Amino acid sequence: MGHVRPAAVAGMFYPADPLALTRELESYFASVPVWAGPVPKAIIAPHAGTVYSGPIAARAYARLTPAQASISRVVLVGPSHRVAFHGIAASSAAFFDTPLGRIPIDRSAIDSLLAHVPGTGILDAAHAAEHSLEVHLPFLQMMLDRFVLVPLVVGDADPALVAQALDTLWGGPETLIVVSSDLSHYLDYAAARAADQRSCAAIEQLDAAALLQDQACGCIPIRGLLTVAKRRGLCVETIDLRNSGDTAGPRDRVVGYGAWAFTAPAAGAEDSPEAALHRHAATLLEIAHANIESMLTSGHPAPPATDIAPLLRGDGASFVTLRRDGDLRGCIGSATAWRALADDVADNAIKAAFADPRFPPLTPAELDGLDISVSVLTPPQPMTITGEADLLAQLRPGQDGLIIADGERSALFLPSVWEVLPDPAEFLAQLKRKAGMRPDHGSSRLTAQRFSAVELKKS
Repeated sequence: MGHVRPAAVAGMFYPADPLALTRELESYFASVPVWAGPVPKAIIAPHAGTVYSGPIAARAYARLTPAQASISRVVLVGPSHRVAFHGIAASSAAFFDTPLGRIPIDRSAIDSLLAHVPGTGILDAAHAAEHSLEVHLPFLQMMLDRFVLVPLVVGDADPALVAQALDTLWGGPETLIVVSSDLSHYLDYAAARAADQRSCAAIEQLDAAALLQDQACGCIPIRGLLTVAKRRGLCVETIDLRNSGDTAGPRDRVVGYGAWAFTAPAAGAEDSPEAALHRHAATLLEIAHANIESMLTSGHPAPPATDIAPLLRGDGASFVTLRRDGDLRGCIGSATAWRALADDVADNAIKAAFADPRFPPLTPAELDGLDISVSVLTPPQPMTITGEADLLAQLRPGQDGLIIADGERSALFLPSVWEVLPDPAEFLAQLKRKAGMRPDHGSSRLTAQRFSAVELKKS
């Protein structure tokens, strides 16, 4: 029959009494609207004590309602909190036990994983007292009719190893991927919200590299999932983003929680605007390069591009950024769309190379090794703000581009600037400097607009 991994944190992280546990989970699900939309292929959900993170986790698990009878296998991946090891640890158990009953382990899936993914192995010690997986089991038992489990604890591992393991176990609609993670730990309420918003932006953008270890205890499993989700073209939706200060704890030291759903694009669905732009990235980058090269060799712009996609002939706003050896070499752009996107990129490439007042004109010797990126902007949206504190509270680090203005002074930062100025206060202070204002400039006339941008660069 094989041995059973007993519940280790029942009575601590969640009720040990089956009736009390069922009632608590039912109360969380009762507050979530009935879901009849697409069933996620993967979810990210938190693993704290259920009184703290249960309401957030329930919103993720409620998305499984239409597939209660069809999901028959769950790959559950979480970080190790108690045992240090390298790689990914599977269990030798035949069952995992909870107050709601025993869950059979998919031994054949684990055998396949061990055979095909170096860096995975059996380590029961990693599972014995680990809560990051166990806390999810009652939610799964409440939502699914019958399923087998593939429990994986991640230690010190490369996210690429997690991605390889997920690819191996991906399966079809019968398989659900669950990644377990909390977010920021023990910051004050305001700092936690800002930090967790940065993590949320990285997840929404499927940007594995932008999620850092101190932003989520399950950083490595999440990064592995983001890698696979991006490669497989999944869509991600933020379902909930709160912290313990919003649910059942004080606000001086909180833990952040988030829930995300990853779904496949609907059959026959058109490209998202971002996906469509990425399909035409090579064309836009070539337009920028050709115009810079033509100016260097002939003193004239390149002939206008012909036979290009309708998307590039429509109005669009862009910024062209030039770098050499990682250092900025020029950046010029348009805040609003007023001409064809292809023409906007061509003109801004020339201006970035030869008319950025911060740099001398580009020389022929610099063309070799020049890195060009194109950012395509969404229309700026005015922000309603009551002051600087309100503006900082509304900013979404890693996601928002920002335009500020006070009278004739104005300046713009692209969302990519967050990479070098991740702190919102410093981001705003430097933008004020760019506009010719003092960093502590305060004025009731200050206006702000935000936008997003799709950055295209050579892969």
